[in-house]
Amino acid sequence: MYKQFCLAAVLLLTPVNVRSQDQPRKMTPVRGGVPDRGKCTVEVVVDGAAEVEIRGDIATLHNLSGALPRWRRFECTGPLPGNPGDFRFAGVDGRGRQQLVRGPGDGRGAIVRIEDAGGGSEGYTFDIMWDDAPRPIRDRGEDRPGGYVPDGEAFHREREDAFRHDDWRMHLFARIRQDLEYVRKITFPFGSDQYRIEHAAEELDQLQKLQARGRYDPREVDDVVNALRKVVNDNRLSSRDREALKDDLRRLQDFRAHFREYGVQ
Repeated sequence: MYKQFCLAAVLLLTPVNVRSQDQPRKMTPVRGGVPDRGKCTVEVVVDGAAEVEIRGDIATLHNLSGALPRWRRFECTGPLPGNPGDFRFAGVDGRGRQQLVRGPGDGRGAIVRIEDAGGGSEGYTFDIMWDDAPRPIRDRGEDRPGGYVPDGEAFHREREDAFRHDDWRMHLFARIRQDLEYVRKITFPFGSDQYRIEHAAEELDQLQKLQARGRYDPREVDDVVNALRKVVNDNRLSSRDREALKDDLRRLQDFRAHFREYGVQ
């Protein structure tokens, strides 16, 4: 009788333990999104292996092995679309391996697998980003897995022409955005290089929003300068592309020192 009781207790408890391995979490909304573009930042603690599955505004933390993983944060500018046009993943922090094993689409969510082989638990942070805005193709290039690659010669020729006009100061931020977008398209779609580019673009977004409201904040300019400098110093770039971004950096620093000459009050 005692053995039967123990067996029944195990059978009753087992489903509860299995379900406890899955930890759903609703996103915390954050500001910074723009139409057709979005970003989520995920931070978890893992000791073993785990997966994070993201669908819309819900992320579920699945335990695969080792100690039970823990949530730290799940912050998004908006829900992840079901079929985003341009989806990207970037591992930000953590000693082990982070890998996108499935992107969103066809009614399925995105899944990121984290494997921590070190002793004890470790915090892991990653970003997912998407862009549903249509991207016009203005110059010739070639296709590759993951998207269209613009032609570098045409890009640099267009860029040089743009700075020959006297009104380039009025369009400086738009030009820098185009340069970052070009570099993003020719950069490997996952990893820290992409993360630094995305971060610089986001800082530029914040600066432009202030400018649109007629406000000037030198600290916001410094944030863009610092983010762009990290791309210039740390990203894997061709010498010509690096020089283009260095030129953007110099012009931003000139804007910081002489902003009134750029029409800012």
